[in-house]
Amino acid sequence: MEEGTHTRPEMSLNGVQSVERALDLLENLARAANWIGVSELSAATGLPAGTVHRLLMTLAAREYVVRDHLTRRYALGPAFRALVNRDPRMPNWSEVATPYLRELVGISGETANLAVMERGRAVYVAQAQPMRMMRMFTELGNRVFMHNTGCGKVLLAYQTDEIIASILAEAGLPAYTEKTITDPDQLRQELETVRQNGYASDNGEVEEGVRCFAVPVYGPGGKVVAAMSISGPTSRLSSERTPMLIPHLKRVSGNLSRTLFAPREHPGEV
Repeated sequence: MEEGTHTRPEMSLNGVQSVERALDLLENLARAANWIGVSELSAATGLPAGTVHRLLMTLAAREYVVRDHLTRRYALGPAFRALVNRDPRMPNWSEVATPYLRELVGISGETANLAVMERGRAVYVAQAQPMRMMRMFTELGNRVFMHNTGCGKVLLAYQTDEIIASILAEAGLPAYTEKTITDPDQLRQELETVRQNGYASDNGEVEEGVRCFAVPVYGPGGKVVAAMSISGPTSRLSSERTPMLIPHLKRVSGNLSRTLFAPREHPGEV
């Protein structure tokens, strides 16, 4: 062999093909506005449904995709988002936020979540759950609309008018229950209230009988980088508990913000 030349290890055709197929699936999942099923991915990629299913199982085992066990549909997972995260200031949310979410669970007795905005949706990236038989459960990696969830409203409220208009134009305001806000002007008024009060609520707007309270988590320059929430049955998250829970939510989110970034005053913090 001549000096300076290198040989490439021989790769099997099947191995290369499997990688290409897995990348095709990830690219289609990245383009999807919501959860997507095996049959849709099969049609989009031209791959047999059985092949799609096997590849998705491998990707799910490594958390590059997540599966909704009720609908049997898929979305990008936390490992994929960590891989493509381009902002080195952003942490591993699950690792950093979980102790704070557990504190909220201890205070409220309800499920605590952390969500970030990704391509016009709120994506759940960290979670802590109470030891209850009846509890609210959201899959990590779940991508939800912004207009009818507590976390989504918080993340949307602190965007520019142009970004808000773009998200609403692309996603619309689909109704999940009779309480879902479907009027753009009413939603904008709601977002103004969120900014004034420093927290958002979802009272049966996604699912009847379920309530959620959410507050912002701040990053450099006062930018909202995440939303922290507690959610549970309306019977347990009653209006009488709101005055006690909101200050704790703001305090814990403020502590998380100060852990992540330089100390600062947070709007709406009490």
